[in-house]
Amino acid sequence: MCRFIQVNLTNVAELNIRQVEGLFNRYLKFLRDDFSDACDIYSYIKTLIPYFWIVTNLDGKFMGFVYLDNFVGAGGRLYSAELTTCMMPEAWGSYTAYCAKIFLKKCFDEIGLQKITACVYPDNFRVKRLLKDNGFVYESTLINATLRLGKMQNIDVYGLYRSYYY
Repeated sequence: MCRFIQVNLTNVAELNIRQVEGLFNRYLKFLRDDFSDACDIYSYIKTLIPYFWIVTNLDGKFMGFVYLDNFVGAGGRLYSAELTTCMMPEAWGSYTAYCAKIFLKKCFDEIGLQKITACVYPDNFRVKRLLKDNGFVYESTLINATLRLGKMQNIDVYGLYRSYYY
């Protein structure tokens, strides 16, 4: 049902980054304080290589992207990372839930992470439900952790431990 195409220095120019850019720009209004309007998507993605994946359905249709950053650990001994994902509206719901299960398993089994963290705006109930359905637990609220549309914004932090997942 879904494929994760890992972006690397070889294929970054070949992939249709316009789709990623279109989705990214769609949500830029919510992220404007963290990313400039002139954000070069190629440069941004290159900073995340090799932990950036494009999500497609089995027919190759672009459905979104997911990436890991803010790692704890080094080299082949990464302990934890922060998960960020952005999916097309037509992928919301059961498709996103299915993709999440596959990707989380990949993070634990292939990358070897012991913990995955996700940060979400407190009013994003759809994502909070998805996180909880996949075993994430609420850990804390970071008070005034970022700007959102020019105003200070709290961030809720959720965590998933490998030992809880299996």
